[in-house]
Amino acid sequence: MTDEHWSLVYHQFRPELQGLREALCTLGNGYFATRGAFPEAHADKVHYPGTYLAGGYNRLETEIAGRVIENEDLVNFPNWLSLHFRIDGGDWFDLRDVDILDFHQELDLKAGLLTRRVRFRDASERTTSFVERRFVHLARSHVAGLQMEVCAEDWSGSLEFRSSIDGRVINEGVERYKRLASQHHRPVEMEQVDEETVYLKVRTLQSRLEVATAARTRVYCNGERIEPHRRLHEESGGMIGQVFDLEVAEGDEVGVEKVVSMFSSRDRAIAECGLAAKDELTDLPGFDELQRRHSLAWELLWRRFDIAMDVDNAKGERFHPALVLRLHVFHLVQTVSPNTKDLDAGVPARGWHGEAYRGHIFWDELFIFPLMNLRMPEITRSLLNYRYRRLDAARQAAREAGYRGAMFPWQSGSSGREESQVLHLNPESGRWLPDNTHLQYHVSADIAYNVWQYYQVTDDLEYLLFYGAEVILEVARFFASLTTYDETSERYEIHGVMGPDEYHDSYPNADEPGLDNNAYTNVMAVWVLTKALEVLDRLPELRYDELRDMLDLRPDEIDRWRDISHNMRLCFHDDGIVSQFEGYEELEEFAWDEYREKYDNIQRLDRILEAEGDTPNRYKASKQADVLMLFYLFSDEELAEIFERLGYGFDADIKQRNINYYLQRTSHGSTLSRVVHSWVTADCDRSQSWNLFLDALKSDISDIQGGTTPEGIHLGAMAGTVDLVQRSYAGIEIRGDDVLRFNPQLPDELARLHLDIRWRAHSLAVTISKDRLEISARQSSAKPIRIGFGGDVYRLEAGECREFRLKRT
Repeated sequence: MTDEHWSLVYHQFRPELQGLREALCTLGNGYFATRGAFPEAHADKVHYPGTYLAGGYNRLETEIAGRVIENEDLVNFPNWLSLHFRIDGGDWFDLRDVDILDFHQELDLKAGLLTRRVRFRDASERTTSFVERRFVHLARSHVAGLQMEVCAEDWSGSLEFRSSIDGRVINEGVERYKRLASQHHRPVEMEQVDEETVYLKVRTLQSRLEVATAARTRVYCNGERIEPHRRLHEESGGMIGQVFDLEVAEGDEVGVEKVVSMFSSRDRAIAECGLAAKDELTDLPGFDELQRRHSLAWELLWRRFDIAMDVDNAKGERFHPALVLRLHVFHLVQTVSPNTKDLDAGVPARGWHGEAYRGHIFWDELFIFPLMNLRMPEITRSLLNYRYRRLDAARQAAREAGYRGAMFPWQSGSSGREESQVLHLNPESGRWLPDNTHLQYHVSADIAYNVWQYYQVTDDLEYLLFYGAEVILEVARFFASLTTYDETSERYEIHGVMGPDEYHDSYPNADEPGLDNNAYTNVMAVWVLTKALEVLDRLPELRYDELRDMLDLRPDEIDRWRDISHNMRLCFHDDGIVSQFEGYEELEEFAWDEYREKYDNIQRLDRILEAEGDTPNRYKASKQADVLMLFYLFSDEELAEIFERLGYGFDADIKQRNINYYLQRTSHGSTLSRVVHSWVTADCDRSQSWNLFLDALKSDISDIQGGTTPEGIHLGAMAGTVDLVQRSYAGIEIRGDDVLRFNPQLPDELARLHLDIRWRAHSLAVTISKDRLEISARQSSAKPIRIGFGGDVYRLEAGECREFRLKRT
């Protein structure tokens, strides 16, 4: 790995950007995550400390507009960072109250370390500097550390510190949620354990989840450990800490080292979370040794996950594309790491980085799993089990809606029930509006797609037999029951749904929500049904009989699946344009130029129009890719097979016509949108693809939606950019025939690409330049695999390297 492009650095303190930086500088390890707030900060209009446990939810009720609304939220747990200092009994330090002489904040992606260096002059003309470092331990999932070294540059006097665990925090990190109930936990235990350690346990109000945090604080002066007199500091509502002061001379450097442990009542292999939190600190080494081991764990993980890019003409970019891509990998792995394997947690759309979307799990795993499948598929398997454990809840949801099979929720949290809001607030108008996103039934097909993709990459037949097959069959049953047969067209149809484009949730002036024959939903239904039939063919006789009897699968039901998979309806208009849904062609064209001139940013066109008393349901205007998602998920060959199975034509130009049509009618109101559009244009317009890719890279680091990233990163978009490089530009194709195919299509700006992937137990090093593809299989005992290039298939054994010449285009 090169030493370039590994650090995200800020050279100024910018209060108006602090929320964004706190999200981007979040540190986590898959078990818990802590935002990059300053240790001296508390929640206000500038700062928002937040610590979140993977899968740590709680439900509360709020009365809104005469209705009682229940929401389940990812809980903001006690702030372990809290560390304050002051000089000579003055005000506690706050960057906003001093003259900043020097400021440097650095997120070291390679080492997983956040560092802040500050030099300031206070109102008494004293010059002080300090260095703060922190980590959330990757190898020891319950441990985190904070170190602060303060230097009295030109003064002598008293230096006082307060090191605390602050349990008084509430959920207030999203402005539009602030009218909702937000006090999720109460303190149940609080004590000083020993001279160095304090402890706090809280319990959530509804889920009864207990979380215990213990903090050990040690003090050093000029490198020597000292034992200052400490005073216990407690405040009502759940704050406990220690206060200590010492006299310092000019030039003295005081170090404070805070190491914490965090356990929950859901953890395995513990007797009780409070006892575990206290015991964990007993034999822990100091900050420096813990940090060394933590950074080693990151180094080992980067050997699997790093993607090295040589980019031409990147000087005009504020943040180098290689750096931003690594930042995206970093946050992905902080959210779903090897520590996730033992947890019952899904993949939250906004990471464990903030409270937007309430920490819920949507369909973003569709964009996240491909990276994991080709790096650490054991993590994917664990995350797929999150869905499998909630299969019964999906069955119940289908029954209650009048369907069969399994209907997974659009938003999932702790139990697998539908967590989508009944009402949502439009911040542009201040009005609470009905939320119909639960009609995105395609999420069930997306989950089945993830199961199949995992199986294709790993050949994990055991998983397919005992977990995945059941999911795919029950989802197929759901979509079969969702269809109705139209005698006139002699086609099966799906009514009353939403596709990925959330601008359209009903027909103009309709009394009921929902759309008919959404192309994405219908095609995904066909795909699920065909895969269910294929799964049945692959099952060994014993397992086939077990599932047939357990699920009561009858021959006539399977025959109906086959019939639907050949006769689903798709709608078309304007010479081969796939209609996003039936009736789409009757909508009005939207005045894009007028609105771009009227508003600085029209990405959230739905909010703008509603505030004007209008609705995007009237227009051919999309928030994000909908029809084009089909070209994102399936190769041209796979999509042609589906169309031909249905009796529809799929000519050579259909992809380009649909790209041209929908690209100019999309506002990119979702950060996922540019990822998809970049992907689908990669083989026909690489320059446009690269520009869209750069825009997608900027989604979070530049907060291009204007205020959404401070509430939590967009994990699906981050993972999507990485997968775009991995599978689209590197041209890795997985079609289901046990062949790993390569069809590289590097944009002109991308001079060289190197990545390591896993395929069928092989570790492969892949290097691509403008004129050469090199694939090396590292030494192992794995059986030979087949790789495809240029229409031919080759055998590749462990320890072997193959090179292919690429044609310049």
